[in-house]
Amino acid sequence: MITKPKGTYDILGKDAVINGYYNDICESYAKLYNFNYVRTPIFESSDLYHRSVGETSDIVTKETYDFKDRSERNMTLRPEGTAGVVRCLIENKLYGNRNDAIKLYYNGTMYRYERPQAGRNREFTQFGIEMFNSNDPLSDAEVISIGYNILQELGIESLVVNINSLGDKESRQNYTKALVDYLTPRINELCEDCQKRLKTNPLRILDCKYDQNNEILKNVPKMTDYLNEESQKRFKEVLNNLDVLEVDYVVNPNIVRGLDYYDHTVFEFILEDKGITLGAGGRYNSLVKELGGPEIPAVGFAFGNERIINELKEHSVFSELPEDYQGNVDVYIMSVSDEEKLNALKISQNLRLNGISCEINSNNLSMKSQFKIADKLNAKQLIILNSEDLQKGLINIKDNATKEEQKIDEDEVVEYLVGIL
Repeated sequence: MITKPKGTYDILGKDAVINGYYNDICESYAKLYNFNYVRTPIFESSDLYHRSVGETSDIVTKETYDFKDRSERNMTLRPEGTAGVVRCLIENKLYGNRNDAIKLYYNGTMYRYERPQAGRNREFTQFGIEMFNSNDPLSDAEVISIGYNILQELGIESLVVNINSLGDKESRQNYTKALVDYLTPRINELCEDCQKRLKTNPLRILDCKYDQNNEILKNVPKMTDYLNEESQKRFKEVLNNLDVLEVDYVVNPNIVRGLDYYDHTVFEFILEDKGITLGAGGRYNSLVKELGGPEIPAVGFAFGNERIINELKEHSVFSELPEDYQGNVDVYIMSVSDEEKLNALKISQNLRLNGISCEINSNNLSMKSQFKIADKLNAKQLIILNSEDLQKGLINIKDNATKEEQKIDEDEVVEYLVGIL
């Protein structure tokens, strides 16, 4: 038997319902904030991710799915969403002569060759927000508030935003020197990857998953102590804006994020009671220019959809659903004979085109079996067809909760059901 690849998954039944609910909430909030949908290719030139994510990042060195196409071009399956959106912005010249912010969102699959575990798969999905052409600290706060408000709407409890500032180039250089001075005499007590990073990209040591609880990393110099005056002022403005928006946050000096393109504000959406990161992002003012576009500031974030959906499964509204849940319908149309089934087909078409969900007997089931399926689908109303009523131009409609029945003229069925549903 052919099975799905390791680290991938199927979405069906109860999981499909939760996914649909989650996606609807995310996209409705994106529209409330005037963000427009963008879709980028699942695979792109490998150069795109090597230049944006960083040659020394774990994603590029260990996790990307790289391959050559039939023309020997180097391609990579999309490991994250921002780089592709930036490429799209540049290639389609979305910036033009605009002075206003360019606001985009995406929701799609990503691929990283990782060890599969809870909330971390080789194929995974991300919902992401990207705002270009605004360097105002207000934009940082607005973007963070979108993610925060979505998670609040979803009922995620124990939510807090961990936030930090990487500062400008001068601030990062000052901090990197202090970090190297601190780590050099202690580096042999950290993992092999950290020892390599000390020479290639010291800031990445702070993002090490293996040594994250090591006392050495817990006591590193605080990045916020090395921000210059301008960077400190900017960070303070971001925090003040978050206060206005009533976003619950904690300043965490050890947040650096695992991608090379961030500067100034970086943040994570954290489940405080479980220590789980549901999403993360930050400002990346230099990335557009590094990928061949004009100098355009940007800020954004991405959710790990699977981690959030795992939390939603514990909510009472979803926990009671059976794993093979098939959804609800407004109406189940019951029929047995060929004449009845033909009428059921016609009625179902009229109902569906008027916004009423319905199901019909499409498998020659007995009336007893149809009643069982109608209950399983939580049908609110039953249409029970029989030849005698059809000859009189009548349709028998039964309320599945009260069990009350009405005979309605066949021309008035849609209007009647629209009225009561």
